[in-house]
Amino acid sequence: MSQKVLRTDAEWRAQLTAEQYSVLRGKGTERPFTGVLVENHETGSYHCAGCGARLFSSEAKFDSGCGWPSFMLPAESEAVEEHEDLSHGMRRVEILCARCGGHLGHVFPDGPEPTGLRYCINSAALGFTGRQK
Repeated sequence: MSQKVLRTDAEWRAQLTAEQYSVLRGKGTERPFTGVLVENHETGSYHCAGCGARLFSSEAKFDSGCGWPSFMLPAESEAVEEHEDLSHGMRRVEILCARCGGHLGHVFPDGPEPTGLRYCINSAALGFTGRQK
């Protein structure tokens, strides 16, 4: 993982859309089935909308039916950080971009094999770069 990205709140607000800021910096969640990347089936890489760090590969993406892009594992083990999230009266595992600390979503133990994990990620937290054919 490359060097950490540190920006002021004003710099984040200037760089991100209102929805990206709400999700990445405010730990918000977009409404299910509204994100532009939920139905993306192209081959390529998903990266952090805040800092550009590569987070997930299209090869790890699957349709979980939950309304958010779902992946069975990150592109690199050090691409994301996990933190306990006790908000909203639940116990969950929050996923953050390891490079900029942006909130991405949560990981759940109900995904497909071989990992059994479902990284449930907000589209607003991601960018996508397709592979050249």
